[in-house]
Amino acid sequence: MKKYATDRIRNLAFVGHSGSGKTSLGEALLYLTKAIDRPGRVEDKNTISDYDAEEQARGISIGMSVLPIEWKDYKINLLDAPGYFDFENEALMALRASEAALMVIDASAGIEVGSELYWKYTEKIHLPRVIFLNKMDKPHVDFNVNVSDLHQKFGKKVIPLTLTLGQGDDFEGIIDIIDKKAFRYNGFKAEEVPIPEIRVAEVEAAYDEIVELIAMTDDALMNKFFEGEPFTFEEIAEGMTSAMLDGSAVPLIAGSATTGAGLDLLLDAIVKYMPAPNDERAHTGFRTEDGETIAMNPDAPLRAAVFKTIVDPFVGKVSLFKVVSGTVKKGQELYLQSTGETLKPAGVFFERGKSHIDTDEIPAGDIGAFSKLDKLETGDTIVGSRDTNGFKRVRHPEPNLMFAIEADSKNDDDKLSPSLAKLVEEDPTFQVERNKETKQVLIKGLGNVQLEAMMNKLKTKYGVSVHRVPLIIPYRETIRGKSDVQGRHKKQSGGAGQFGDVFIRFEPIPDGFEFAEEVFGGSVPKNYFPAVEKGLEESLAKGPLAGYPVTGIKATLYDGSYHPVDSNEMAFKIAASIAFKKGVEAAMPVLLEPIMNLEITIPDEYLGDVMGDMNKRRGRILGMEQDADGDQLVHAEAPLSEVSEYAIDLRSMTQGRGSFTSTFKNYEQAPKEVADKVIAASKTEE
Repeated sequence: MKKYATDRIRNLAFVGHSGSGKTSLGEALLYLTKAIDRPGRVEDKNTISDYDAEEQARGISIGMSVLPIEWKDYKINLLDAPGYFDFENEALMALRASEAALMVIDASAGIEVGSELYWKYTEKIHLPRVIFLNKMDKPHVDFNVNVSDLHQKFGKKVIPLTLTLGQGDDFEGIIDIIDKKAFRYNGFKAEEVPIPEIRVAEVEAAYDEIVELIAMTDDALMNKFFEGEPFTFEEIAEGMTSAMLDGSAVPLIAGSATTGAGLDLLLDAIVKYMPAPNDERAHTGFRTEDGETIAMNPDAPLRAAVFKTIVDPFVGKVSLFKVVSGTVKKGQELYLQSTGETLKPAGVFFERGKSHIDTDEIPAGDIGAFSKLDKLETGDTIVGSRDTNGFKRVRHPEPNLMFAIEADSKNDDDKLSPSLAKLVEEDPTFQVERNKETKQVLIKGLGNVQLEAMMNKLKTKYGVSVHRVPLIIPYRETIRGKSDVQGRHKKQSGGAGQFGDVFIRFEPIPDGFEFAEEVFGGSVPKNYFPAVEKGLEESLAKGPLAGYPVTGIKATLYDGSYHPVDSNEMAFKIAASIAFKKGVEAAMPVLLEPIMNLEITIPDEYLGDVMGDMNKRRGRILGMEQDADGDQLVHAEAPLSEVSEYAIDLRSMTQGRGSFTSTFKNYEQAPKEVADKVIAASKTEE
């Protein structure tokens, strides 16, 4: 691959609903630009971007792939991102590294949830967009109906740059509105044909709409428009870029990734209208820690941001980075900005799927990769000088679904932790926790497909077999009443004896454990107080109801007795544990369950369903408000046992439009019917 200056580079993130054809489009563009000899198919499991075994097995993209191509003396980095909601973070990373988004919409399905969500997100961050209306060759597809739906949903800023020759089964080509040319496609080869006479007026009307929109971007163009002077191609290109950047236009290209129709016009639109990385008006996803935006100048001091990590058991760690300023050169001394450590990459290359294309240098605005730099992590800044500021780390979506897993064998268990750590490096939304209380290994993610995929990856990539087990809810036990008991331990048969005798008063407190003593007259010597306290603290680990930890209890040692010879610390520790068991059982023990705070974001139309469902989960609605996007933000609280898989259920209820965050609130007494079930289950397990 030859070298390209910053102004000849375009970075474009593919986003859209799962199944809209993003991977197929990437494959078709690779073929059209002669990067590959024949296009692969998702069904045949041989595409360049979906090379992971799990992607091929599921037939969906799981990780983001970079597909660099060359077109008319430009380099275009296509960032193919998954459309499935569980892998949202991959799409967000692709958008961060791009100056524009290509929204791929399945014309046979219309506007789907993924299209809505990414439209809303790109609007929020003011990222320019191009729409590719894919699958125009499918039966019963109507171009005009699709455009009308887009106008109703997203507004008149969606501007078609193409019309179609025929539609559905009769689809055969594309009309380029700006160039006023028509093309019939035979495979990926375009043949210019006359615009049908009956369509000429339609093309002229569409052209006038584009010109009027472009005129509004510049006063000089507006004057020219009113005077009836034609625009040059350069003025149209500059005006369209300005309109994309100020958010007043989203160009639309129609075509088919399968037949190749319209793909050449799509690439032409990308290089003509998309902003270059060094365009001062272009969106940048990388700002320094003090909020500064860095100009993408290849001659400035080096700063590059790692936005994606891939861990391969054979190749090692691959770090994808975008050069924001300066130029990365082969053999150059590099530093990890956060620590100042020297980095010595094995080489510098461009990543295309799983293939590596070696290069000597990567200028500002371009995307490259290093291999085998184990110290590098997603979010790190690479610099050429140790005193350079780093880039802000982005906040990744918080995982809200949790699975408990176990290794299938002892050998698998030995390899589990290091293998999970490698998966965490690849995906910041995948988290691992070993719960000290329940002793369970917990994996957390954005959805069940993501977590199931990670479990499969453990097997296919690292040879570690695991299975899912029921999640143990960390209940607690406490007391609601008071008790006054004696704990007596006496062992005096043969050899040295043991004797400890305590009187302890138990009473409830709001939380935790508190020990006090009110011993008078030396009935229990002071040197045994710590042993009594320790015996009580150790007893807290297992309550009398279901064996869960005890909290919210105060124990007061107020009397006892001792033997001058047989008493020792161990005897008083055992006596205290005897008193604890008797005292808690006599003080109205109850089961506590963990309560979670939930913030649920949903469109208005799902409010009734979500509130009704929350009531069924023993939840409480605390309040509602409208957020900046017009959605409803519902504040609620509910028991953890009722919302441990809420991520799956909310997505189902809202067709993927709802989201939520959860945080631990407190422990509350469980209702009797719930407590009875938990206690019965614990007895059965014993």
